[in-house]
Order: sequence, then structure tokens, then C-alpha cells
Amino acid sequence: MRPKKRAHKSGMPPGTLVYATDRPTTQDARITLFDFDEQHVVENVVHDIAECVPFTQAHTVTWINVDDVQVSGVLEAFGNALGFHPLMLEDILHTDQRPKYEDYGDYIFLVLKMLDFDAAKNEIVIEQLSLVLGENYIISFQERPGDMFDALRERIRKNASRIRKSGSDYTAYALMDSVVDRYFDVLEKIGEKIEALEIMLAKNPKPDTLRSIHKLRQELIFLRKSVWPLRDVVASMQRAESPLIHESTELFLRDLHDHVIRVADSIDTYRDMLSSMQDVYLSSISNRTNEIMKVLTLFSSIFLPLTFIVGVFGMNFRNFPELDWPYGLQATMVLMVLVGVGMYLFFKFKKWI
Repeated sequence: MRPKKRAHKSGMPPGTLVYATDRPTTQDARITLFDFDEQHVVENVVHDIAECVPFTQAHTVTWINVDDVQVSGVLEAFGNALGFHPLMLEDILHTDQRPKYEDYGDYIFLVLKMLDFDAAKNEIVIEQLSLVLGENYIISFQERPGDMFDALRERIRKNASRIRKSGSDYTAYALMDSVVDRYFDVLEKIGEKIEALEIMLAKNPKPDTLRSIHKLRQELIFLRKSVWPLRDVVASMQRAESPLIHESTELFLRDLHDHVIRVADSIDTYRDMLSSMQDVYLSSISNRTNEIMKVLTLFSSIFLPLTFIVGVFGMNFRNFPELDWPYGLQATMVLMVLVGVGMYLFFKFKKWI
């Protein structure tokens, strides 16, 4: 994960839509529509945004999903057709927003982060999801094609599902609940990576282990920035006096708030675990270095007097005592062995080795 590139709009008026160019976009944004109530459901692909206007004014619940907000002209068309505020459209386009809740009177604007785990790249992918909640409609704007709402779509297609009997506020809750449920799947993947790092740390810690710990900590920092503000978003929805959020949905929002807190607590727990693992790694490396230095010091201490003896008998003086003694070499070797063994036994006696 890395910070996203923002489009440059210095000096432009607030609400100006400037599209980022850091990634290619599709030719046309895919817009899907679900219109449903307890008796029927209509599902189709929208080719003209003007087709959405009659559905948003009907007495049924309409869910409109836009796959790619970076396609030029899409947000402007929604703003013109439905009268959305330019500042809200700007927040939808610039996908580095914090999760937030804003009440515009006739509609509520929500921002949250969708998380997924890319198995091919072995990293977490973050995508902004923007929701616009109206009296009988919910519009979801996504950064790119593909999402995690297939199970929700199946629930809408079933006649007996609760979502078919509820209003647009419950549909907004269901979308947010699907996003938070995926958080738990991502945390499970992170837990598996932490377990693998613990095994590596116990067996044979290497510099790559420390780099993996550091990378995982960075990912958790991004996750924390994405999840913690969501608590305030859900709490704001619970306390909202807006007629768009019904009392029957508050119970579900309370449960969603509990789930977000559990995710946030799990992230903090994993961060603490990684901090402890980093300390364990540094301690193990320090202990290994100390053991190596201990062995080197032992050999140096034993060979220091032996080097002294060799140096004394290697001096080139003409009149040197015992220089012509026939057993001088043998006696010197025996003396050196006795000194070495004696120092080894002394170290053992002191329990230094």
C-alpha cells in the first residue's frame, strides 16, 4: 500500500472536479441499478444517468452502483441530474478522504474504506466507497470495477430477505456491514502472516524478517487510519435526527458499531504484537552477537599468554637463556598446553563458559 496520487487543483474554486491520471480508466463507467420492494425487484444496467431519476423519486427502494468514479463526466452527470452539492462530488472524486458522515438535508453523504487482500501481491488493497443516502435511494460510488457485494445482491433477489422489506437506510447499513465483514477476513490474513513471522523469528531470524515486520506494521497503520474514523461515522448515524434514518435501523447500526470497535481493537492488538516481535528480533540478534563475542573473547584470552610465550622465545638475542637446551622446544610446547588448559579450567570454574 502506498499513498494515492491526488489531482492537482491549486488555485481552482472549491468543488472543481479534476480527475487524477495515475491509473487508466475504462471507456465507460458501469452503472447498475436495483429497484425493489417486498413484492418485486428490477435489475438492469444503466446507459444514461437520466434513467435513474424516476427511480429515485418512486416509492420503492433503489440502489445505484457506479463502478469507476474516475471516468470523466460521470459525477457531473449525477450532480446535474440529482442536484448534488459540488463539494460532495469533489470528495467522491478525490479518493483519499477519511471516513466521514455529512448531512445535506435531503440526502446523507458517507465515506468509508473497502479493504481486500490481494493474494497475488500478498498485500492489502484499500478502495474508497462513497454512499449517498436519499429518502428512497442509495447510490454507491466505487474507485474501480469489482466489489464484495455479490452476497448482498443475492439477498435482494430473494423474496424473503429483510432488505426487501426495509427502506434505503437499511440498504445503506447492509452495504456498510458487508464492508466491515470483509475487514475480519483481512484481519484473518494478517493474523496468518504474523503467525508465520513468529515461526521465522523463533527458528532463524534474519534481516528479511525485520523488513517483513516493518512492512506489516505499515499496513496496519493504513488500516487503523481507515477503520478508526469509521466508529465516529456509525455513531453519527446512530445519533442522527435525520428523517432518512429510521428508528428500526438504529439497532443494526449499534451492532455495526460494535463490529467496527472489534476490528479497531484487533488492529491495535496486532500492532502491539508486531512491536513485541520487533523487540524480540533485536534482542535475539543482540544475544547472538554477544555469544559470538563471548567465543571470540574466550579464544583471545587463551591465546594471549601463548602469544606472549612465543614472542618471548622468538626474540633474536645472541645470549638467550636455554637457547641451546636440547629439550627447549618440547618444554615450551608443554608449557603452552598447560597454560591453555589451565585458563580453560579457570573459565569453567568461574562459569564464564
